[in-house]
Amino acid sequence: MAINVDNLSLKDINELEARLAKVKSAAAQAERAKLKEKIDNLLKGTGITVHDLYGAGKRGRGKSAAKFANPDDRSQTWTGRGRKPNWLVAKLKRGAKMPDFAL
Repeated sequence: MAINVDNLSLKDINELEARLAKVKSAAAQAERAKLKEKIDNLLKGTGITVHDLYGAGKRGRGKSAAKFANPDDRSQTWTGRGRKPNWLVAKLKRGAKMPDFAL
């Protein structure tokens, strides 16, 4: 089925785009379900899981350990990544040095 989009109004194009998005989403979901079923059938009875093959799938960095702490309140820490906390900025402005806060 060929659609000549050159002669469609903006409203018709938007409606077509919305219908396509729904159909595309349904097709992708059906493909995922078929693939999952194939993988399940391949692994059935082997004692191997998807987790064994690909791992946990965790992405990104884990939580970093604190490297600096406020000497006045040890519960206020900073990992050394990202923006400096206000307590550290204030103390540095008063002349303190970064090694003073190292853990």
